[in-house]
Amino acid sequence: MLKILITAYGPYDDWAENASWLALQAFLRDLPDGVEIKTRLYPVDFNQLRTRLESDIADQPDVVLHLGQAPGACRVELEAFGLNIGRDRGAAAEQAFPLASDGPDAYRSRLPLEQWEAALRSEGIPAAVSYHAGAYLCNAALYLTHYFCEQAGREPLATFLHLPLDPSQVLADQRGVASLPVEESARAIGLIVDDLKRRHAPVADGVGIA
Repeated sequence: MLKILITAYGPYDDWAENASWLALQAFLRDLPDGVEIKTRLYPVDFNQLRTRLESDIADQPDVVLHLGQAPGACRVELEAFGLNIGRDRGAAAEQAFPLASDGPDAYRSRLPLEQWEAALRSEGIPAAVSYHAGAYLCNAALYLTHYFCEQAGREPLATFLHLPLDPSQVLADQRGVASLPVEESARAIGLIVDDLKRRHAPVADGVGIA
C-alpha cells in the first residue's frame, strides 16, 4: 500500500492558527481508501524540524507532501526546488547557512507538479508551480526530505505545497490579504493523493510512480 507522509506547521508570530494545519485537518475528515496516510504537525523551529523530519523519513514513506501557509498567496503553490540554504526569520542575507554541508546546492522534485497544476486548475482551484520556496522552514523541509532520503539510499519523492490563508484568518487579522477556504486547499490535497494512488497502482507490473 502506498505510504504518504503529510506534514503541516503550527502557529507562529502573530498567527494563532496555521492554514496548513487547518487544511490538513479538513482533508482528514474524508480519508481516501487504499493509501496509508501519516500526518505530522511540526513546530516553527529549525532544530526541531530537522530532528523530527529525519525520524519521520526513517519510517520510509513512499511520498512526502509538506504543507505550509503563505500569507499573501492567492493560489496553491507547488514548490519544485529545495535549496541548500537556511536563514532564520528576519536574519540578514549574510547570516544564511547551509542545510547540509555535504549536500548538493539544490534538489528538484520528481513529482508531476506541472500536471498537478493543470489538474487543480481544471477543478476550479487556483494553482501554480513555484520555483523558489524561500530560505526558511518551507524550503528546509523540502531540501532535507530529499537529503535524508538520499542518505538512506532511497529515491526521494516530495514536494511542498504553499497554501493561502483561510478567510477566517484574514477576518481575524484584518490585514486585507488574499485567502482561500481551507476546504478548497483540502480538496487540492485530496486530488493530489488520488493522482498518487493512480500512479502507484501499476507497481505490481513494474511501472510505479512516474
